[in-house]
Amino acid sequence: MPNTDVISFSRGAPSLDIVDTEGIKAAAAAAIDKDPARVTGYGTSVGYPLLREWIAAKHDVPVESVLVTNGSMQADAFLFDQLVEPDSPVIVERPTYDRTLLGLRNRHGRLHPVTVQADGLDVDELEGLLKGGVRPTLAHIIPNFQNPAGVTLSGEKRARLLALAEEYDFTIFEDDPYLDIRFRGEQFPTMLSQDDSGRVVYASSFSKTVCPGLRTGYLVGPPDLIKSIATAATNTYIAPNMFAEATIYQFAASGALDRSIATVKAALEERVDQLAASLRAHLPDAEFVVPDGGYFLWVDLGEGVDCAKVSAAAADEGVQVVKGTDFVVDGGESCLRLAYSAVHADRIDEGVRRLAKAVEASRA
Repeated sequence: MPNTDVISFSRGAPSLDIVDTEGIKAAAAAAIDKDPARVTGYGTSVGYPLLREWIAAKHDVPVESVLVTNGSMQADAFLFDQLVEPDSPVIVERPTYDRTLLGLRNRHGRLHPVTVQADGLDVDELEGLLKGGVRPTLAHIIPNFQNPAGVTLSGEKRARLLALAEEYDFTIFEDDPYLDIRFRGEQFPTMLSQDDSGRVVYASSFSKTVCPGLRTGYLVGPPDLIKSIATAATNTYIAPNMFAEATIYQFAASGALDRSIATVKAALEERVDQLAASLRAHLPDAEFVVPDGGYFLWVDLGEGVDCAKVSAAAADEGVQVVKGTDFVVDGGESCLRLAYSAVHADRIDEGVRRLAKAVEASRA
């Protein structure tokens, strides 16, 4: 009989104990009190003006370069609609976020996966594709604590990627929702901040630093591109959620955002360290890179392991995981993505014990 006491490593979301619900309540009240007309009206397709200005200041860009959206996936969708046509060559990381693959496949882009290493995208492999004749429209890159691999693109590789984009005339889509939740190690400059030629379009989100329920993300890019996307946004929904965006703005302006980030980082560091220790203890043959931030750890269970069988056996043991095959164009059969963000540290070891049992059961 399946175990009904479920430990879930499947969803990249914070547990409720690290969401500042009181701060969000106060920010929502402040949004209504301080700006009732704009909060309750239709607003503008580019987003709540004060939050738009705050984001522009954060990234040191003109406000015309910013568009605030209903979550970063909406930002992705708008950008893909602008740049990806049927058979457009697109560089994707291998592995990469499963919803990215879905969005690009839905637009019939021609995907060229490039291996992710311990220090991010294999830029030598990418350069080989470019020299071999691939001419991408877009390269989708998750530079910090990559989903699902948990790794970070090195400073040297960021510089090389920018140079390749300039030489081969493609756009870098810097998809960066985890930037602010580094809990150790060196923070590298964004590629956006190093871009002098308008080659980078940047996206981020408040889902990982405030909460996912407010569904607020954004794009930063060349003003002409942002203007074009704003027109598409107007035609899609008139305007994004002004109340959610005003709440995020008040949360940030009050200082609650900085406090929330500190809380999230402390919890995630404890959780990932426990996860790594438990994997070493209960699955000693597994290979993984311990992230320095973010929500995810990618684990390779070794040759001969079938992640589909492991996932099914894990569900019977009361532990939820996500198959590695969901995150690649092909392959990934021996891999799993483990999201540690929603699992309290004192539950992680039990979860990995159950996972180890599932791995053994899958081999039977």
